[in-house]
Amino acid sequence: MSVAPVEAVLFDFSGTLFRFTERPEWFSELHDEDGSPIDVGLQAELIRRMTAPTGVPSDLDPDDVRAWERRDLDPELHRRAYLAVLRASGLRVPGHAESLYERVLDPASWDPYPDTAEVLHALHDRGVPVGIVSNIAFDLRRVLARVDLDGLVAAWALSHEVGAVKPAPDLFTAALDALGVPADRALMVGDSEEADGGARALGCRFALVQPDPIPDRPRALLDAVAAYGLL
Repeated sequence: MSVAPVEAVLFDFSGTLFRFTERPEWFSELHDEDGSPIDVGLQAELIRRMTAPTGVPSDLDPDDVRAWERRDLDPELHRRAYLAVLRASGLRVPGHAESLYERVLDPASWDPYPDTAEVLHALHDRGVPVGIVSNIAFDLRRVLARVDLDGLVAAWALSHEVGAVKPAPDLFTAALDALGVPADRALMVGDSEEADGGARALGCRFALVQPDPIPDRPRALLDAVAAYGLL
């Protein structure tokens, strides 16, 4: 039995196409309740909690836990949940958690991987439509527009707009329907076996990439797409 060719590619966003990149100056005006600077260890922990939000933090109250569990479905819940996490992690001075949280929403805080533009342009030039499927509570179009890549994306399936979170099938289906491509003719590329790999339940192919620091991952996207004969 022949295997259907891949006719469209779906990409996750964070840790796949782009990476949240912290800047040293973000912490220059932040301090703990005693007035001491935020040390490097705490800086790393704060960024980890903002970029690798797995599980439910144990130090949240019940209302914040509920916000955390639904954070990618509603911008207000996203804000509440992350501010609670940042404060519980050590940013207890008024205004400091808000300052760092706003960085997540700033398009300038997100940098593309070295091969992001190349792979999106290559697929576009070959007539292979692209969709972005992301558990996210803010508009990613602004991030891609900052580096002139938004015009290369034919479908956007963002959890807060669709009302579903990966690995639930509805988010993948929203992108596939917008592209007009059946699941068995699509490839999903992402950095989460659990969330992004959920596309396989619909019949999509799946390629896993690692959410490594940008300098350490020069061509994972190119390799993932090339493995399916798309480049």
